[in-house]
Amino acid sequence: MTTPRFLADEDLRLEIVLATKRLEPSLIFTTVAEEGLSGRSDAEILASAQRQGLIVVSHDVNTLKALAEERIRAGSGVSGVLLVPQTRLTRPIAESLIVIWGASYAEEWQDAVVYLPL
Repeated sequence: MTTPRFLADEDLRLEIVLATKRLEPSLIFTTVAEEGLSGRSDAEILASAQRQGLIVVSHDVNTLKALAEERIRAGSGVSGVLLVPQTRLTRPIAESLIVIWGASYAEEWQDAVVYLPL
């Protein structure tokens, strides 16, 4: 069993990534830019995240949700997708990510599409 690791897509506010890392420095939360995926399609990002075992965190509650569900139905799967409405405050999102990181295994999020905060 492995610890959850997160990937922020290009839509996610950077302040969420920074706040999460500030509250829990040992947590792995990388960005699309850091992974060399800037400008790639959502489908490519989901595929890359699946290969790397990264849970995608995004504000793209419509398109990304549909693509993730399509991958799950097709048997390609996702390592997990956590969707955050734009209007949500930063701290509750960061705290939810820390709870996920500290209280679950990455494998539990396989093929899950969940809205945050929890």
